[in-house]
This record gives sequence, C-alpha cells and structure tokens, in this order.
Amino acid sequence: MTILVAYVPRPEGRAALDKGIEIAKRRQEPLMVVNAGPGGQQEDTSLAAGFEVEQVEELLAAQGITAEFKQFVRGKSAVDEINDLVASRDISVLVIGLRRRTAVGKLILGSVAQELLMTVSCPVLCVKAAGA
Repeated sequence: MTILVAYVPRPEGRAALDKGIEIAKRRQEPLMVVNAGPGGQQEDTSLAAGFEVEQVEELLAAQGITAEFKQFVRGKSAVDEINDLVASRDISVLVIGLRRRTAVGKLILGSVAQELLMTVSCPVLCVKAAGA
C-alpha cells in the first residue's frame, strides 16, 4: 500500500507533507506526493514552482523512505487527478492539509479538500498547519 499526500505550496500543504512522511516512516510504506492543477493561461497558486518541486524532492530523498513526487498539469482538476490515483493504485490513506475559511468563503470558492472528502474512496487524514 502507498500513502498519498495532496501537496500545495502553502503552510497546509507542508503540514500534509510532514504528516505523510511521519506516517510513511512509522508504517514503512511508500509515499507518493502529488501536486496537481489544470494549468492553462491562468496562474494557479496551487501548483508548485520549479524550485519548490526541487525542495520537496530533496526533502523526500533525505528521509530514508521510498518516496516520489508527481506534478500533473494536464487540464484536469486536482480532485480528478487524486481520485484517478486512488482508483488506480493501492492507497492506504490520503493526507490533505486544511486551512481556516469562513462559511461564505467556502460557499463562493468551493473547497478542494471538501470535494476530496466527499469523493475519494480511501481513508482521508486532514491536518492543519501550525497556528491554523
């Protein structure tokens, strides 16, 4: 089985990454870290820039676990990409980061985390960034 981390380059993404690493070490399971977004003309703040990808890959390499980083920018939403991975691989748990949002903010903008909780077919662990 594999631990899957949904990574975004924000404090809640780093919290999810740290928790995923901790679980992978404890369970001695492989870790897959995924950063995904539709891409296109608009700047997507959920996508990690090149230097951030390198930092995550270096961090994973230093952990002494089997780990890989994947970034998808092929027109599909992050929710669709993650659901596809869960359906095609043996995922033991999905780790996602949460941030504090108002009820109005959730209503207007939606929530990737909320959609993942409602659609993904594996257990989901939600973590908050320190101070959130």
